[in-house]
Amino acid sequence: MLDYEGLAAVAAVVREGSFERAAQALGVTPSAVSQRVRALEERVGSALIRRARPCTPTAIGAQLCAHVERVRLLEGEMIASLPALSGSAAEEGPATLRVAVNADSLSTWFIEAVAQFTRRNPALIDIVTDHEGETAERLRSGEVLAAVTADAPQVPGCRMIELGSLRYVATASPDFMRKWFAGGVDAAALASAPVIRFDRKDQIQAQWAAKTVGTILAAPTHWVPTTHGGMDAMVAGLGWGVNPLALGREMIARGKLVEIVPDNAIDVPLQWQHARVGARLLDQLTKAVVAAARRALVR
Repeated sequence: MLDYEGLAAVAAVVREGSFERAAQALGVTPSAVSQRVRALEERVGSALIRRARPCTPTAIGAQLCAHVERVRLLEGEMIASLPALSGSAAEEGPATLRVAVNADSLSTWFIEAVAQFTRRNPALIDIVTDHEGETAERLRSGEVLAAVTADAPQVPGCRMIELGSLRYVATASPDFMRKWFAGGVDAAALASAPVIRFDRKDQIQAQWAAKTVGTILAAPTHWVPTTHGGMDAMVAGLGWGVNPLALGREMIARGKLVEIVPDNAIDVPLQWQHARVGARLLDQLTKAVVAAARRALVR
């Protein structure tokens, strides 16, 4: 049998980011957490946690964390149907589903899915944000049980469902348009006009430029690491950017933003991938995600 006390300690350290916060979450001392982790590492014969700030799992540690999270989910459902088995587990509270979602989905349609799910199910959601091209790796490592992905192959041991496409448009404020694009949107203008990007992984602006004028985008860049912050920066005239149409539609209607090149959208196909663990809660979350996506995404 696996040492589930040790596994719980490893999972808590990874989830909370430190031994001290893991101890608070488990209601024990940091020394007890350290001893449990060390004992499991000795039994496995390998390091399970990288002692850093924050603590992160090794490859083997991630596999064990994924296992314990799946066991906890299934155990919670068993206890819900057979309360006599609860014991001390009842004190742990409702089950928590950890999922990875890209920031643009989180800002536009995903919260509706979470709200629909939690209205019908006694569970909590732990959302990890990452670029849509990277969320599959979070699922592959076992860090999360499900993820919104884009252009990713099906993760082994997971089910994949096509959700539809998130539509993006390039926008800027009217004053910015007059200053930087008075002569039209061409390669020279895009090379000099400041652009707003989310982070170094964000390539949607480069994709839009390649599609529109066939050029590699190398422009002065403002880095604004939130979806809503990027929109605010565009409205304020800091630069142009590519953002979800669902988020920018109201600003366009009010004249705060304009499309740089009308009818020139980019559609990014999204998928929902989740672990095949046979858990009712995960199935219910999947239904809510698919329903919300059908209402919000382009097909």
